[in-house]
Amino acid sequence: MAEVLTQWNSLDQDAAALAVLPCCGSRAWATELAAKRPIADEAVLLAESSAVWGALPQEAWQEAFDSHPRIGEQKAQGRVTEESLHSSAHEQSAALSADDAAKLALQEANRRYEERFGRIFIICASDKGTSEILAALEARMNNDANTELQEAAEQQRQITALRLKRWLEAA
Repeated sequence: MAEVLTQWNSLDQDAAALAVLPCCGSRAWATELAAKRPIADEAVLLAESSAVWGALPQEAWQEAFDSHPRIGEQKAQGRVTEESLHSSAHEQSAALSADDAAKLALQEANRRYEERFGRIFIICASDKGTSEILAALEARMNNDANTELQEAAEQQRQITALRLKRWLEAA
């Protein structure tokens, strides 16, 4: 873990931003986080990541949202790295391995969510089964637009934290 941070801290700004981009999908987040270096340890990295994420404009959040495939699918709508797609597949393993009926239910629920909110449904799907994901999606359909944006942003923050932890452990 310390090796990854040491190497990352020594990169130039652009290379450092590129290195963490798969953890979130927002170029603004990656650039701002890279500007916070040097970062001493995981706790500081996660705190800085959350602070940067929370201060970003809605457009930067949307770029991160667009870097995800729909729940139960493997292709993202926006620009995305192979690393990010691999992470999404890992995080959504339960949804991707669901039976045909569950996959159809996810597709229908995703469609209704997108019609209502104008973006894909974002959830930190790690360790969640299809029924839990569907229940969360249905519950969030009752949110107003601002509440749901804040919830999606919080879910993205959680996804980013998990990906940063895996990134640190990859060395």
